[in-house]
Amino acid sequence: MDVSLAQALAWRLERHFLVTGARSITEVVRRLGAVPAWSGDPGLAMGRRLARPSSDAVADALGDGDLIRTYAFRGATHLLAADDAGVYLAVRCANRQWELPSWQAHYNLSPQDWLALRESVRDVVAHGPVRHSKLAEKVASHPRFRHLQAALSHPSHTLLKPLAWQGDLCFGPVQDGQPTFQSPASSPRWTGLPDLHEAGRRAVLAYLAAYGPATRDNLHYWLVAGLSAGRRRLDGWVGDLIQDHVAEIQVDGSRMLHLREHLASLTAAPKPEGVILLPGYDQWVLGPGTADDHIVPRARRPAVTRGANVALQAGQVAATWTIDRGVLTVSWFAEAGRPPRAELEDEIERLSGLLGRDLTMTIAVS
Repeated sequence: MDVSLAQALAWRLERHFLVTGARSITEVVRRLGAVPAWSGDPGLAMGRRLARPSSDAVADALGDGDLIRTYAFRGATHLLAADDAGVYLAVRCANRQWELPSWQAHYNLSPQDWLALRESVRDVVAHGPVRHSKLAEKVASHPRFRHLQAALSHPSHTLLKPLAWQGDLCFGPVQDGQPTFQSPASSPRWTGLPDLHEAGRRAVLAYLAAYGPATRDNLHYWLVAGLSAGRRRLDGWVGDLIQDHVAEIQVDGSRMLHLREHLASLTAAPKPEGVILLPGYDQWVLGPGTADDHIVPRARRPAVTRGANVALQAGQVAATWTIDRGVLTVSWFAEAGRPPRAELEDEIERLSGLLGRDLTMTIAVS
């Protein structure tokens, strides 16, 4: 099967709720797999994808337990749908770094000590949000873990991250500007971590459902570089899914993977119209990776990788933008052709509504 890149990106725009908005913020996060909570503007990234945006949507979904905030991709904080979070966390645990000799020596923790530490942490966070300092204090009160007081208290959370990956804790609500931790089981929709190979296959299918058609390099970026699945393990999961669930197709001459159940809708996707403004570190560019020049022009990669806000035209990054004192400046890429002023004005009006402020526009061609 042969399709054009334009068809592929049109299909993906629809799947990202950038053509027709989603009903809920949880639907958006579940489709995207994860949304960074550590940088960019997650509220804007998800608000742009909602049929009825709300400034309280993220907080409400976290409070209801529909979403959890935890360490996931690349060791950074992400928002995950509570009922899908275990899939990505199980893959994140694949390398089992706490069993490495260097890890054991650094923290003076044997694998048996690690199991006991996990149990202690689960006990502390089981009954509601606990401040970071109190978590460290309570766990270190056990003689077996007294030597971990400094590591548990460290603001980098390095020791806490693998505990989050294993589902022992996640972030709770911020209290007086300080982070808290709680059990992901505080969400009624938390389902725990599935078997690794089940999780891996589900993660591949979920990725293709949102970011397809995708190359194997895209999958490696998402699940190997992002979650430490391991290339051989990932290739095995893809091999299990080829034929029955995943098809290999040609996109402008490049071999890519796509879900068989979505082949018909791929060829029927309408040509996208207009311009879409997205915040920096949006999943539109992070999902395939900023090195994917189907999305980000190679010469423009450094700015996008550093978190520049982006403007999409037909799914490709055609500009960056900034706001200063109510003026939105669009830096339109010369190679993208003439700036579509009317389309930009329409999108800026939408952005003004999302941000709750009036904006005027200037355009610079770079």
